[in-house]
Amino acid sequence: MQQIILASASPRRHELLEQMGIRHVICPARGEERITKSHPGEAAQELSEQKAEETAGKYPDGIIIGADTVVALDNRILGKPADREEAREMLRSLSGRAHEVYTGVTLIQKEAGETRVKHSFYSCTRVYMYPIEEKEIRKYVDSGDCDDKAGAYGIQGRAGAFVEKIEGDYNNVVGLPAARVYQEIKKMTEEER
Repeated sequence: MQQIILASASPRRHELLEQMGIRHVICPARGEERITKSHPGEAAQELSEQKAEETAGKYPDGIIIGADTVVALDNRILGKPADREEAREMLRSLSGRAHEVYTGVTLIQKEAGETRVKHSFYSCTRVYMYPIEEKEIRKYVDSGDCDDKAGAYGIQGRAGAFVEKIEGDYNNVVGLPAARVYQEIKKMTEEER
């Protein structure tokens, strides 16, 4: 089995891969992220490609996984909040509404320095939020749990209390459609046999 490299420092993505039994090394991409696509899913996929390509340049062999997650409300991307006030604004806008979470994934398989396979896709999950009171928003943002999270929340943490229901893959909202990634890697590694 080829070495698998995760082009992300996200502890959540690392944990999801481990839960799937996918042994991997972590080599996060550090480059500037550039979005040229207007559709949130395509933008997430574009960012995942940038991360995978950057990290693939450091490995002659292996399967590189690039991933990026964006939250979209009315097709407008809500990235990671720049500060606490922006986090509060994002949560106010999500309160009592449905939104989408897109995770773009790019898998690059390399052998002897050459790219053998490159496959990109995105996964979408619809998330329905309960109405969130202003004092709940303040308390949540002050906890710091919103830091470094697209849309200013993490479903796997305290913000799980605000989620009424989801349609789609829960792990996608956490940061990686792990079962699909497992299946795609399985296809890649079966082809080499």
